[in-house]
Amino acid sequence: MSLDKILAISGKPGLYELKTQTRSGFLAESLIDGKRLSVSIRHNVSVLSEIAIYTLTEEVPLREIFKKIYEKENGEQTISHKESKNKLEEYFAEVLPDYDEERVYSSDMKKVIQWYNILQSKGLTDFSEPEKTDKADQEEE
Repeated sequence: MSLDKILAISGKPGLYELKTQTRSGFLAESLIDGKRLSVSIRHNVSVLSEIAIYTLTEEVPLREIFKKIYEKENGEQTISHKESKNKLEEYFAEVLPDYDEERVYSSDMKKVIQWYNILQSKGLTDFSEPEKTDKADQEEE
């Protein structure tokens, strides 16, 4: 499953998998407890594939940060998102040394680390970019 189907819903803990579209929004399933949730268009929803973290030079997609954590931890869980602010900042500096300290808050770091641990626990560790298929390429074949 790609990060295109994984959602973070404002005000709801954890991550959700997009299941299906409905007339008033969509249906999502919690990756933590498997409960289904009807999400209306009023909810503030973020797709993980669209999230990036600020660095001093550019914005780094979340998938690349997850990939760096995965490599650093050899595919295992990382530190807890409940660690102290200093520990979170030290860890994040190891993973992404040039992150923008003024625009990336400890709450952002907590989310990234918590999300990585949720995805890792569910075996969703393919953080490679999905292959894009062009219509022109398909027509040539």
